[in-house]
Amino acid sequence: MEKPEIRDNGEVHEKGPDLRDSTGRPDLKSMTQEELSALFAQMGEKPFRAKQVYQWLHQKLAVSFEQMSSLSKALRQSLEEKTSLTSLKVAGERISKIDGTRKYLFALEDGNVIESVWMQYHHGNSVCISSQVGCRMGCRFCASTLDGLERNLRASEMLDQVYSIQKLTGERVSNIVIMGSGEPMDNYENVVRFLRLISSEDGLNISQRNLTVSTCGLVPQIRRFAQEGLQVTLALSLHAPNDQVRKTLMPIANRYPLKEVLDACRYYYETTGRRLTFEYSLVRGVNDNLQEARALARLIGGFHGHVNLIPVNPIKERDFVESGHRAVQDFKNLLEKSGINVTIRREMGRDIGGACGQLRKSFLEKEGQGR
Repeated sequence: MEKPEIRDNGEVHEKGPDLRDSTGRPDLKSMTQEELSALFAQMGEKPFRAKQVYQWLHQKLAVSFEQMSSLSKALRQSLEEKTSLTSLKVAGERISKIDGTRKYLFALEDGNVIESVWMQYHHGNSVCISSQVGCRMGCRFCASTLDGLERNLRASEMLDQVYSIQKLTGERVSNIVIMGSGEPMDNYENVVRFLRLISSEDGLNISQRNLTVSTCGLVPQIRRFAQEGLQVTLALSLHAPNDQVRKTLMPIANRYPLKEVLDACRYYYETTGRRLTFEYSLVRGVNDNLQEARALARLIGGFHGHVNLIPVNPIKERDFVESGHRAVQDFKNLLEKSGINVTIRREMGRDIGGACGQLRKSFLEKEGQGR
């Protein structure tokens, strides 16, 4: 699979979405209905067959061509030989005894593994999916980035995380957050394609307002994203109220200062009308004192956004410690007194390695030991 080009200034130049699998065969699940029609025309098939296949893929959630009973045996055999149907395999599952959160490890066709999380809330079922195998952003508190970036996920591989979990749980997914392993804006073309497909009326038809994309702050991509005509929520991984502290936590801050990042976020809000979410992981002794809470209130006070306070989920490779309960509450109270809408993120799946990348990391370590 062709990887994105990394320019000298560190920016990503996408070469377009990945519409073929690792063997070069057309990836049907990543295609729009129009693209399927064009492919079927090349194969000498009638246009209505493309609609049938699209429905099998995105409504009936077929995992094999054999299940597509409305197609002729000859067509199913032809598709099996000439095209690719992405179907993730479960490589691991953990269920929290605390809150029922389920964390899944999925095996990809090339032997890589990714993880996804299913969470139950009073407002519906939410799934957190990965957008890359690994990550190259280097955020200090995240396990996803410890081994760097292996590759981008195709739209089909993001879709099938949702499809697989919906089938495994027997529950409809109503909310999706792209906050798992990877930086979504570093896989821009495939992520935007995923968002359009998952919200299509001809697929699962999940409302775009129930979709959230997280980013550590890739400024050009945020500005480009504002022009896509989508109504999804943008969540900025902020984690500090100034560049000095942010640089100690997030290497991306060395490329894009906070002023540029927030100007891009303001542009997104003004263009789309969608309220922003600011993710703020609280690390004891690093970014959790009241002086930083005041600075944060001043920094984002004019955004009419929402702050998600996240007590950091410790990973053994780093020495970060989560903030104490009192510190978290004091931080929250000061923001609220400043007129900021804020919640403390409920800790989901803490007993099953709920933080991004933890399950994948432990799996890879065990695999390495077994060799």
